[in-house]
Amino acid sequence: MPRAVFDSSEYDRRIARTRARMEEEGVDALFVSDPANMNYLTGYDGWSFYVHQGVVVTRDRDEPVWVGRGMDANGARATTTLSEDSIRAYSDDHVHSPHDLHPMDFVAEVLRDLGVDDATVGLEMDAYYFTAKSYTRLQEQLPEADLVDTTLLVNWVRVKKSDQELAYMEEAARISENAMQAGLDAIEEGVPEYEAAEAIYSALVDGTDDYGGDYPAIVPLMPSGDHTGTPHLTWTDRPFENGDPVIIELSGCRHRYHSPLARTTFVGDPPQEIEETADIVVEGMEAALDAVEPGVTCEAVEKAWRDEIAKHGVKKEDRIGYSMGLGYPPDWGEHTASLRPGDETVLEENMTFHTIPGLWFDDFGVELSETFRVTSSGAEALADFPRRLFTA
Repeated sequence: MPRAVFDSSEYDRRIARTRARMEEEGVDALFVSDPANMNYLTGYDGWSFYVHQGVVVTRDRDEPVWVGRGMDANGARATTTLSEDSIRAYSDDHVHSPHDLHPMDFVAEVLRDLGVDDATVGLEMDAYYFTAKSYTRLQEQLPEADLVDTTLLVNWVRVKKSDQELAYMEEAARISENAMQAGLDAIEEGVPEYEAAEAIYSALVDGTDDYGGDYPAIVPLMPSGDHTGTPHLTWTDRPFENGDPVIIELSGCRHRYHSPLARTTFVGDPPQEIEETADIVVEGMEAALDAVEPGVTCEAVEKAWRDEIAKHGVKKEDRIGYSMGLGYPPDWGEHTASLRPGDETVLEENMTFHTIPGLWFDDFGVELSETFRVTSSGAEALADFPRRLFTA
């Protein structure tokens, strides 16, 4: 019996909104290969994205069609409510084939069977798991089709969250709080970095007393010492040393929904420069969150941050946040709206963002982040965790 993560009516609404977008774009069929978008449209959830798979949506067929490897078809039966005719599996000789077979050959067969092999077919050409070979193979197999790029079509449908999606993100925030505290408690002089990572991972999986956690789309990031100026490093077996700043960025995950959280700690007594930088980051974060409300633009939120840190003579060129929620490795971001200059996306109620206005320099960095949703009255941070520089 399929796992009930959402009511079928929620998937019906998602499909209807996707079809409306397809009609606007003049697309007759959509081949969705981003695993987060596959999950969003059907509920499919499995660690099978290392082989080619996807979901086909047409404008006139009631159900989407899942397409994947034969051994993963039972995963579709376990995690979706699709009928048997909407689960199409290719044989294993298509996987890393020595016979010049490719999964897109089978996808082309499915599209022919659905009567859209000579129609306008949208492809997620910039999705992580859709390869150049996939595109050229579909071109060869479907010479009459008009293949167009619809990389972010479903992503933009996902931008506004339903009440149940928000509930899962709030549950993920509780896990994030527990994992952050576990990491902070584990960090001290002489402790190897991997032991702190172990404590964080344990908390991410343990979840809360009421529910467990899932694997996050991004592993815990934990640069330390001189490397805190490089935000996307993980951990090593080096022991923490007195005088090390340490950044922790992580996310709890609940039914594939995330609520990222980042904080910075210092092993020993932090120097004045780091304390002052942390204060600037906190002030900038609060200014950005205060600017959030329906009707303002993403760039206006970033400007509030930029104006605040400019009072201290500090500049930051990078974006300070992005729309996010549902995700699979390697990313929990939706790749749509960003809090940055030039992004004129207008905020709407129940959009969700990870805002991460860190400051990174050559020899150290300070990071602070919050996941927030846009409410009728402003930003609501999902986690309840102190915004300050911690010490170990």
